[in-house]
Amino acid sequence: MKVKVNSKKGFKTILSVLVDKKTIQKKLDEKLNELQNKVQLKGFRPGKVPTNIIKNQFGKAVYGEVIDGILKETSSKAIEDNKIKVAGQPKIDLKTFGEGKDLDYTIELETLPEIKVKPLNSIKATEYNVEIDKNIIDKRIGEIAKGQQNFEDKKENEKSEKGDMIIFDYKAKVDGKDFEGNEGKNVQLILGRDLFIKGFDNQLIGIKKNDNKSVTVNLPPNFPKKELINKKTNFQCKITNIKKPINTKIDDEFAKKMGAKSLEDLKTLVSKQMSNEYKSSLNIITKKNILEQLEKSHTLELPPNLVDQEAKLLTRNQKKEDEQKNKEKNIKLAKSRIKIGLILNEIAQANNLKIDENEIKNEIQKQIKTMPGQEKMVMDYYQKNPSAVSSLRGALYEEKVLDLIKNKITLNKKNVTTKEAEEILKSHTHDHDHDHDRKNDNEKNVKKSKIKKKIKRNS
Repeated sequence: MKVKVNSKKGFKTILSVLVDKKTIQKKLDEKLNELQNKVQLKGFRPGKVPTNIIKNQFGKAVYGEVIDGILKETSSKAIEDNKIKVAGQPKIDLKTFGEGKDLDYTIELETLPEIKVKPLNSIKATEYNVEIDKNIIDKRIGEIAKGQQNFEDKKENEKSEKGDMIIFDYKAKVDGKDFEGNEGKNVQLILGRDLFIKGFDNQLIGIKKNDNKSVTVNLPPNFPKKELINKKTNFQCKITNIKKPINTKIDDEFAKKMGAKSLEDLKTLVSKQMSNEYKSSLNIITKKNILEQLEKSHTLELPPNLVDQEAKLLTRNQKKEDEQKNKEKNIKLAKSRIKIGLILNEIAQANNLKIDENEIKNEIQKQIKTMPGQEKMVMDYYQKNPSAVSSLRGALYEEKVLDLIKNKITLNKKNVTTKEAEEILKSHTHDHDHDHDRKNDNEKNVKKSKIKKKIKRNS
């Protein structure tokens, strides 16, 4: 193979590639021999079909396949050998080809600009650590306790009221007739929430244990039997028990139920969790600040084709009129994203930063730990979506580059209160134009550290 740089102007480079006919014929013969061992034709034993017959029947298809393989192999090698960083898809133009001839073609490339990364020590940023006030921790634990509401039996002569739990059996009829699914046993509902059927709760206020109560309501619009939707229905209810809510005592026993060792340990865990919630949001501001300074400190001309491609990606879900209206803004944003991406990639390559498979597996395991009971769902998501794995790899790669940058810039570490953190967050618009964090797309709710049933200890 012979490669020559025909022209190099601006972002466009044209390479001329010549593959001699002997190389092509060798690959063609190899392919025909391979086919000879596989093909079965009437009148011939397997593997004994003469080469000339195979060539007559399959020659054109085999030649096309061989040429396609040679083009892929030689074009990639030509680009690699000339150390060209390609922007977009190369264009191949065949000049001469055909059986018994040399393959002569050109590759037209749009190239990426050369980047000289400027010293990073001129960049200044602040990284925040949030100190959680004791009163705020106690308030959050109180909210958790409310969510863990317990009940105790009411006395038989005590009447039900809002907030009580009613346990009952029922049999329902429409126009005096039974219907499928019209019976229920040991049904529990908390009065005032109106979660069973609209208007049902209120009719159970003021009843006592062992009462028989008739309740009339209209069946809901989402009732499985369409012919019964909105039908007036009578429920004959047998009240088997009434329970009243009791305050959850916040002590060591409560903390252990939440997965902590003691109440003090629970407070520590909640404090850490709340601090991480704030830190996650504040880190976006720090990152945005670093990337903006990085972008401003570098001047780059960008290939128009690459800008157009990025702008199309940004507007793929926009209406035509919105796309036209925001055209300049989208072009500006596309240029910014490309520029930052190129600079970060140059820094990563200069420092030989890579993401291996173990790092991806570890990140997936972290996500699994934040979603107890949904381990299979998370694993299936990544196994069935290669693009999600690619996106995760990109996020980890960027995270690694940013960690490196933080070690080279002037990074001021500052402790702030929750009130100060709120003020910082309010003063910054949460514009993610520069936020390339693909991990957020994969796990929008995973990193929101919300306490539900158990406090999960960080490993």
